[in-house]
Amino acid sequence: MKTDLDHLPDRKQRELRHVVRVLFEEFEREIGLATQAWKKRGRILKVILYGSYARGDWVDDPVGGYKSDYDILVVVNDAKLTDPVEYWGKADDRLMRDATINEALSAPVNFIVHDLADVNSQLTNGRPFFVDIANQGIALYEAEGFELTAPRILPPDEARAEAEKHFERWFAIAQRSLTTFKLQRAEGDDRYWRAKAAFELHQATEQLYHCTLLVLTLYSPKSHKLNFLRSHAEDVAPDLIVAWPRADKRSRRCFDLLRQAYVNARYSPHFEISDDELTWLAERVAELRTLVKAVCEKRLAPRD
Repeated sequence: MKTDLDHLPDRKQRELRHVVRVLFEEFEREIGLATQAWKKRGRILKVILYGSYARGDWVDDPVGGYKSDYDILVVVNDAKLTDPVEYWGKADDRLMRDATINEALSAPVNFIVHDLADVNSQLTNGRPFFVDIANQGIALYEAEGFELTAPRILPPDEARAEAEKHFERWFAIAQRSLTTFKLQRAEGDDRYWRAKAAFELHQATEQLYHCTLLVLTLYSPKSHKLNFLRSHAEDVAPDLIVAWPRADKRSRRCFDLLRQAYVNARYSPHFEISDDELTWLAERVAELRTLVKAVCEKRLAPRD
């Protein structure tokens, strides 16, 4: 794989070295006291930068409030080591603090973890997401002797047929969540029903992002984190960026409430969202739905 980061400013290169260091440190802490033989043999085999920072088209717009994230693929030697909570939760928390509190990073970090056998299977099956990583990604770390399989190029008709199935399923699921949201709103305007409605908006948003990613790349991370999904979807479909204004504090707060709703709207008695905030979020999710439909239909349109 490519290893050259010369297209990035020195600060960005230093930050990426910091990201690799954090990933290794936190992973080694998680397996350091292991007694099981398979866990003691646990290794990080590759750390790969992909997406806009690998391609060289990242965005950092302080006026509009939009900035690209660092997208990282971590490849390990055992599928059991890919559990995001058990092995990678502390690394995720630490990198989040480095981007938001400690100011050690100028951009958030999104990382996914797959084992080598799975990555090579995805390449053998021609999954466009992994093929793009193999072709465009930059290795920030590689252990010797663990090569990626030569990617298969999926025939366009086969890829389109699979993408159509994803669109039919996920767009319909998102529409049902939006219908449920409207039913929740109709039940009443007290705190309980507003919280339930916020959760349904979160679900619709999550499902629309999964729809986008599956239609355009035949892959979507197994995640409920809207920041994470939004970043991935906007990277492959920049038309979606306008769904969420970022320049003003209120817009950012509303999206953060939506992000929190997956857990807090269901379980926290302290979750609060106003009718105005819920109305604004509903308008933005409706806009996201329109944009996702257009992006997916463009992808699925017959080619001449």
